[in-house]
Amino acid sequence: MNNKANIPSWSQLGRHAMLPEASHDEVARFDLLAQMNVFLSQQLAPGVRLSYEKRTLPAFVAEHGREPADRHEIRRAMQKDPAFQFWSALRRNAMEQRQQAGRSLVFRQLGRLVAAAERINRDKPTLRLDPSVTPPRYATAVDIHCMPGGYHTEVVEGDVSAAANYDAGIFVTTAGMLGSYSDGGGQAIVQWLAANRPGFRPRRILDIGCTVGHNVVPLALAFPDAEVVAVDVSAPMLRYAHARAQSLGAHNLSFVQANGEALDYPDEHFDLITTAMFWHETSSSALPRILAEIQRLLAPGGITLHLEQPQYPGMDLYEQFIRDWDTYNNNEPFWTVMHDLDLRQVLANAGFAPERYFETTMAALVDRSIFPQAGEGQQDYGRTAAWTAFGTSKPSREEQHAAH
Repeated sequence: MNNKANIPSWSQLGRHAMLPEASHDEVARFDLLAQMNVFLSQQLAPGVRLSYEKRTLPAFVAEHGREPADRHEIRRAMQKDPAFQFWSALRRNAMEQRQQAGRSLVFRQLGRLVAAAERINRDKPTLRLDPSVTPPRYATAVDIHCMPGGYHTEVVEGDVSAAANYDAGIFVTTAGMLGSYSDGGGQAIVQWLAANRPGFRPRRILDIGCTVGHNVVPLALAFPDAEVVAVDVSAPMLRYAHARAQSLGAHNLSFVQANGEALDYPDEHFDLITTAMFWHETSSSALPRILAEIQRLLAPGGITLHLEQPQYPGMDLYEQFIRDWDTYNNNEPFWTVMHDLDLRQVLANAGFAPERYFETTMAALVDRSIFPQAGEGQQDYGRTAAWTAFGTSKPSREEQHAAH
């Protein structure tokens, strides 16, 4: 397979008012890093597994008289394996270069980006920042996925640099599989609701941990009559996200600076509450509080839906180990803990009825604006993003009345 032919160029990203402008050389650098990530996952990663099966596993069995009991034993053994060391070092370096490329791109035009956000956001009631909101420790303790300063750090007044870097650089990690607007998660939720809940018409929608709004804008556009609220603790993310959403026509979407553990909305206020790749970036103490808050806020007959990578229980131990790479090498400390959780029990502990829990797979359809070679109806071209979706619903008032 010609990997390069299957990877769109950064220059094909969908344009909006806040996307940084890139020179020829900056585009080439993003493209090279995207191709490197695909090469690492499609070409080198199978060799790492082969090295485990042919070299590290037999050596472990010879020393211990048994196979590894869990992914942690595999990780400790593989840390000595040269194939894994080489692959891991390249993958970490690609992430660091992604951050360097994004930050240099953003900082050379930061004044223009800040001015654009200020112009679009000025006097808009749909952006509500609260300086009293302090980002929780789980958001500040590490530079999440090697992004210097994480999501929250501000370097100038009215800063949007962290958000612009994130928006520009996510292409490198996904190689376009999230679509031209990197909104594959939100598009997948919209598609799932249309197919599985065709009569569902939420009046109010809440998205928690929205970052730059990639996954909530599709919901706002799909339900134009709904009042949509996106919350995050980071002011730089929200300034950028609001301006981005406004330029994409999502005028029914408000961005609010708040902590998802305690939100200032009345009980049973939202019909649909979502998160996308957010749970693994919280903490073992925060997640139960966020879910309890979701349970409080979800209206009767409402749905809460959460996209994440698959849970570890029942998964092949080597697959668990390789997925766990982000915990130890990409500044994702809660990743390993979160993916061990019994999510049915976690939701039950938050007050949701276990029998209303559901689990499904969602995949982003191919964006033919950047993958024109894909055939009609084709679901997988190159690398198409897929997630496990965990969700539950709250009984309607009629169901509650019948139960009593």
